[in-house]
Amino acid sequence: MVQDATPIVVGVSQQTWRDRDPARTPVDALAEVAGAALADAGVAASAVDALVTIPFLAEQVPQLAPLLTPNPGAALADRLGMSAALLTSDYGGNLPQWFINRGADWLAQGRYRMLLLTGAELMATLLGTLRGGGDLPAWRAGGNRPAEDLGAGRLPSLPAEQAHGLFEPVVTYPLFESALRHAQGLEEDEQRARLGRMIAAMSEVAAANPHAWRRTPLTAEAALDEANGNRIITWPYNKCMNAIAAVDMAAAVLLTTVGEARRQGIDPSRWVYLHGGAEANDVWYAAEREDFHRSPALAASAAAALAQAGLAIDAIDHFDLYSCFPSAVTVACNSLGLAPEDPRGVTVTGGLTLFGGPGNNYSTHAIAELVSRLREVGSGHGLVTANGGYLTKHAVGIYGMAPPARPWGERDPGAAQAAVPLDRHPRLRDPVGAETVHIEAHAVRYEQGPATGVLVCRLADGQRCLAQARDDSALLERLAHDDCVGAPGIVTAGEPVNAFRFA
Repeated sequence: MVQDATPIVVGVSQQTWRDRDPARTPVDALAEVAGAALADAGVAASAVDALVTIPFLAEQVPQLAPLLTPNPGAALADRLGMSAALLTSDYGGNLPQWFINRGADWLAQGRYRMLLLTGAELMATLLGTLRGGGDLPAWRAGGNRPAEDLGAGRLPSLPAEQAHGLFEPVVTYPLFESALRHAQGLEEDEQRARLGRMIAAMSEVAAANPHAWRRTPLTAEAALDEANGNRIITWPYNKCMNAIAAVDMAAAVLLTTVGEARRQGIDPSRWVYLHGGAEANDVWYAAEREDFHRSPALAASAAAALAQAGLAIDAIDHFDLYSCFPSAVTVACNSLGLAPEDPRGVTVTGGLTLFGGPGNNYSTHAIAELVSRLREVGSGHGLVTANGGYLTKHAVGIYGMAPPARPWGERDPGAAQAAVPLDRHPRLRDPVGAETVHIEAHAVRYEQGPATGVLVCRLADGQRCLAQARDDSALLERLAHDDCVGAPGIVTAGEPVNAFRFA
């Protein structure tokens, strides 16, 4: 007999809008998917006693935040007639799975009976309206009760990282890619071919997904071709390898316990069980990581979740690995012991670069899609990884149609984090003098061609520094196309950025 306190997913919903209708507000979008998730389970909104809203991406942009209601959870609760506890956090693509894991803890402990997780992004409409000189006054309306914010309240980047461009994911993830190339011993053509095959495989999934923003399949060759607007953003990534933020999407997941589901009369054939979950952070600032081609926190989280589920990686039928950029997928595969071209695939949606990257809420879509797949088959297991920051914050969840081998209440939420060493790593030093360094990661941001090299370097004293390279076409070409990890150079202090040249 399955324990009454066993947490389960009983409702899911997702929606994509392509009309860019400025009359649709973010709270409208939340309400639509929340109502659909409740209908999927066949329960009333009044049954929900915990409401999680994933923060909008625009909340993180000072110029855009004033355009939104500061209390979307309260606005949504008012719309649906809920008197639920309101929960949110600050930022990060890890949040949907993090809240699922923690929500399952709370449900198993009896803190709540039913938890609804919702998120939405209407960035395509927002940016299009602003470009056209329009306003969105209705977006600011509603909600007088602030949600409890469970975020760490910690900035994602150091001032030196911001000055040198590492606050931009389009720079940071290509830096990780250079370290992966070096660790794998790849020539440039081998690396690019792998990237092309990865995107092509994910595009086939997106093409079959009616919710995907971009549904045109790509060949590996087309993924690498700069034609049709597929320009290089930061070498070696073409545009199709970057998450699409300008989308209009929303998704919701409804969780409860077996006991409450029985009381509510929810059809057991709709139940999807949580088998394992774990979360952990890596060294917080990307430039201070021990190295850039792996994630100890993701590896520890995956190991803990699989151990809780009592499963080996071979027992997982479906994967959705967070895919904002290819390096995130490769690091996740390495952390799981999964081949990047495993026939089971790495995504159930098509990934953030093709399905769409709806801000902090992408993994809610991944979980909803995974639940739908498991229900359709009626058996099997699926695994989701979710990533916030710059491979900084990680959460892993394992789902299945059959009851789990172990009670969820035996989970240790701190086990994965305890396995991650956070006290032994290089420190970022700024400013620097004219000093000899060797390169540890490098990327080249493109405009009409190679424009700015960004480098993470190791100083002679073991500390790190950051630098840029500009106005030297030969140097930029070498940084873009050669494996320069380990190469010596000279970094000279500058304001606001340090300058690099090869020794």
